[in-house]
Amino acid sequence: MRNIAVEILKNKPVAEQDVEIVERKGVGHPDYICDAIMDSISVALSQEYLKRFGDILHHNIDKGLLAAGQVERHFGGGRVLKPMELIIGDRATFKAGGKDIDVEDIAVKTAKRWFENNLRFVDSENDVRYRSVLAPSSEELADIFKRKGKIRGANDTSAVVGYAPFTSTESSVYETERFLNSEEIKNIHPETGEDVKVMGLRKGDILEMTVAVPLISRYVENEKDYFIKKDKIKTLINRFANDKFKFDKITVHLNTLDKKGEGLGGIYLSLLGTSAEDADSGQVGRGNRVNGVISLNRPMGTEAAAGKNPVSHVGKIYNILAHKMAKDIYDNVEGVKEVYVWLLSEIGTRIDRPHLASAQIILKRDVDKRKVCKKAEGMIEKGLADIGRLCMELAQGKYPVC
Repeated sequence: MRNIAVEILKNKPVAEQDVEIVERKGVGHPDYICDAIMDSISVALSQEYLKRFGDILHHNIDKGLLAAGQVERHFGGGRVLKPMELIIGDRATFKAGGKDIDVEDIAVKTAKRWFENNLRFVDSENDVRYRSVLAPSSEELADIFKRKGKIRGANDTSAVVGYAPFTSTESSVYETERFLNSEEIKNIHPETGEDVKVMGLRKGDILEMTVAVPLISRYVENEKDYFIKKDKIKTLINRFANDKFKFDKITVHLNTLDKKGEGLGGIYLSLLGTSAEDADSGQVGRGNRVNGVISLNRPMGTEAAAGKNPVSHVGKIYNILAHKMAKDIYDNVEGVKEVYVWLLSEIGTRIDRPHLASAQIILKRDVDKRKVCKKAEGMIEKGLADIGRLCMELAQGKYPVC
């Protein structure tokens, strides 16, 4: 028997609360870069282990730091003075069955490929240095992978939480960043860098979004040209938001640190499209949650999912699973307004048998509580029974973590 509990809450759903704050860091943000690259390395290692040994071996590539570099910018261009440095950690299996695995080569090649595919102005060979501090796995954690059974034991005692549905504010913040970093917008406005950040504040039915978008120096002729381009981008965001989102009023603020007449010191200009070029370092676990936003009105776990192995590290598996279960309950159980799913592991215990799996549900009026609880419990049971398939999907990179 699995330890499953379902509770009915009488709380006010987040969408009905007076104030809501939501943030999203875009693909060029240093924290996003760290999360995305470390997870890509985990996927690459998982695939290499499967190909060579028929199984995923122990690894956790969940410690990463992108140290900011140094650049010289001017209107019309600039140059890199000191490359960014990507530090890759933590543990992996370097040898199995008498065969060596070139973990560091896989890690660096994967990181370079990510830069090439996601940041248009970063030269992965010259603008970034790579330093691997990966080391062999500890004997005790590696031993989990030698034990019999298709379902691994948890390699940590961790708690996570997932929820559904997205509020209108969460959707607006998420979709605004995705819009600004879309291929369509980059083709129309190539001067927009990838380090987009959106902070949404809803008060009642009024949404304010503060947006940061660097403009690429090679496309900006002078200060006047910068502010002309900035105004066009702000108009674009306003039109997008007001056409797509349903609020009584939407206000957009763009690059609010700007100050006319200050030259380069008064504008958000970038050489490479990311603030990691010279202003802001990044770190795994400081970016978006696995559902793509940082929602301050919601409970959040402390586990960073990015880079953790997909078959025993519950910090990754349970993070994805909790949100997936919550969405399944919301979509398939009639009468649910909002749902939270909590998962708690116990190190060494099979991941399909958490120490506790709990759902907290806010209901619509006149709903049969017992029916809802029974259905929700059944869906949690089903999700845990199918955890092996989820692990393999995580190993293929089918679920984004940031």
